[in-house]
Amino acid sequence: MSGRWRSSLRRRSCGCGRAPGRAKPRGWDFFSARRPSPPAPTGSTSASTSTAGRRCGSGALRTLAALPAAWLLVEWWRGWFLTGFSWLSLGYSQTDTWLGAFAPLVGVYGISALLLLGAGALLELATGGPRARIPAALLLLAPWAAGAALHGHSWTRPAGSPVTVAVVQGAIPQDEKWLESNRDTTLELYQSLTEQALGTQLIVWPESAPADVANDIVPYISHLYGEARAHGSALVVGVLRADGGAAEDDPTRYFNSVLALDETVSWYDKRHLVPFAEFFPVPRFVRRWLRLMSLPYSDFTPGGRDQSPLPAAKVRLGATVCYEDAYGSAMLRVLPHADALVNVTNDAWFGHSSARHQHFQIARMRALEEGRYLVRAANDGISAVIGPHGEVVRSAPEFTPVVLVSAIVPYSGLPPYAHVGNWLIVSLAALALAYGLWVRNDRGRRARTG
Repeated sequence: MSGRWRSSLRRRSCGCGRAPGRAKPRGWDFFSARRPSPPAPTGSTSASTSTAGRRCGSGALRTLAALPAAWLLVEWWRGWFLTGFSWLSLGYSQTDTWLGAFAPLVGVYGISALLLLGAGALLELATGGPRARIPAALLLLAPWAAGAALHGHSWTRPAGSPVTVAVVQGAIPQDEKWLESNRDTTLELYQSLTEQALGTQLIVWPESAPADVANDIVPYISHLYGEARAHGSALVVGVLRADGGAAEDDPTRYFNSVLALDETVSWYDKRHLVPFAEFFPVPRFVRRWLRLMSLPYSDFTPGGRDQSPLPAAKVRLGATVCYEDAYGSAMLRVLPHADALVNVTNDAWFGHSSARHQHFQIARMRALEEGRYLVRAANDGISAVIGPHGEVVRSAPEFTPVVLVSAIVPYSGLPPYAHVGNWLIVSLAALALAYGLWVRNDRGRRARTG
């Protein structure tokens, strides 16, 4: 398994908020606490899997059905329960191997299942009887042979001419991003980098690139919009925005958004918010008490469930913000209508840790699952253009203000995974675990009555 995935789990949070104790962004009463890290997934998964395995007895049924199924179900549950924490799934470690070719077929959880079956087969080879060794060897080798045959196969197809793209990476440290004293410097930096990219068909900024709400910098955005249009460029900007607030019964709502500026102006609002970082999951009476006590808290509004792709540079972009790209099945909703994918993120929270590389590997898996180019704009890296096979077309150096220029091609068609999502592999795992439990209980009844 890749070393990126063996490292310990660290605190993770999408970086739309300021660091505690720093000056507030202009026009923004905003506080964002770091999201507390849940228990390390390998530990909780191992414990739950071991419990299920013991209940299914021993032998091949346990190693080849019950244990892999239990592990996979816990891995899927982690990505769903309480909005989910879909990090460090086993399948992400196979992005660059032959097993990665299964991503367009069964998604990352399907690849996890193949790894778990292989681990069970290895255990049977080491501890099982002679009769079990040949089937175990076949079960171990068959997925790799099939993956080698599938490697490079395209489930989607080009649907247009290449589009030049420029990714603007500001590389502003997280502890400086929301300082009031850096506000104008940040705006000047992004204007300067954008001016370098003018003439490129598509220019993409990272998540919450300006340290402002879009409503407070309308002249600034309008100026860049005009410059981009004059040079034949479309501009895609990660920015916070506010809506409502005109009346007492219409409170102000804040969104973590992506703004597309081309022939039309369109928005994507982040749908999958991070608890305690982008919204405060407490009852209303607690919120009222916090306001009475003048205790600040952040609360974004989630975007709509069904949002259209963003039209820009004659490409329909399926957008995600930060950690949303960890939810592969949720991204499938926009896929039939999207020609390419764009992810704007701020991984500056991760510093120099391996977490930024783990997040980048997740983005590569999404491109591979969906058979689309993915443009990734990160505040300080890893910014990149990823191809439809998960390959890195081009990436920018980390922690450096830079404009990354590359090209993408619109794609159409749906890979098999887009039709079924995670439900097929999760259902099979549930059936395998249920069968193991049933066999174990049936044997117990026979032993008691025999």
